Order: sequence, then C-alpha cells, then structure tokens
Amino acid sequence: MKTTTKELCIQGLLVALVTISTMVFQIPVSATQGYIHLGDSMILLISVFFGAKYGMVAGGVGSAMADLLSGYGHWAPFTFIIKGIMGYLIGKIASFSEKNQKLFTPRNMTGSVLGILWMVFGYFVGGGILKSSFAVAAVSIPENLIQGFAGFVIFIVVGIAFHKAKIYKFVLTR
Repeated sequence: MKTTTKELCIQGLLVALVTISTMVFQIPVSATQGYIHLGDSMILLISVFFGAKYGMVAGGVGSAMADLLSGYGHWAPFTFIIKGIMGYLIGKIASFSEKNQKLFTPRNMTGSVLGILWMVFGYFVGGGILKSSFAVAAVSIPENLIQGFAGFVIFIVVGIAFHKAKIYKFVLTR
C-alpha cells in the first residue's frame, strides 16, 4: 500500500502531537518512576478518529520520543511497543467513519477502555522486566490506571468539542 504525501504529513503531525502533549504537562509519580501526562488522551482521539494505523504509529513513536526527550530513555522500547499496540487496538475496535459520525458509540468506548487496560498491563510487564520483580511492578498498577482513565476523561471532553466542531470533516482519512 502506497502512502500519500498528505498521509505522511498527517502522520508526522500526529506523532508530534502525542510527543508534545506527553511532554508539556508531566506529573512525576514516585511509585512508577514515571509520570502522568496528557499523551494518552491524544492517542485515544487519534486512534478513534484516524484508525489503527495512525493510532499505532502516533502512539508508539510519539510516546517513545517523549520518553527519550524527557529522560526516560530506558522506558522508550517498552513504550514504543505498549503505546503502539494501544493505538492499534483502539483503532481496530473503534467504529468512527464517514457513515458513522458518532464519537460515543459502544465500540469506541470499549476500544478506548481496552486500550487503557492493555497499557496498564503492558507497563506492569515492562516494569517487571526493568525492575526484575513483578511484585515491585505491581505497585505501578493504580497510578497507571489513574493515568489511563484521566486520559479517557480528557478524550471525552476534547472529543465532544471536536465532534461539535465537526472536525472529522477535515481530518477523516479512513
């Protein structure tokens, strides 16, 4: 499948959006040695509005770049995989299209929740590997749930604004 210049430009902008939204507002979390951020809400929006391919690349590359640029380089390979799969999973389940222009459908909400739960599980596994202890990594589960569901709330608020503005007419690429 050939990628058009327009698709490549959109993908680059979406990667930058995830990177910047992850970096611009960070709350350090001592239990996870990570941080709470706005990037997950962007992954949710991108994956629902643009689909699996865009969600996977923006989530994986954008989040890993944020880790590298924020001093969390040791997490970048895990983040690349975890957030890439998160975006892909959400985008595959989501049902937003030109025909179905409803943001809050059961499929979109289910995909978003499953994507967040995958992220929490992925960081639990990644933390277990990095810390050589899954018991120690389990401490991160509540903070990662808070991060994911805070992103979900922001996704809903921004999604309502985007939907009312009919932004999908300008960006829909499915």
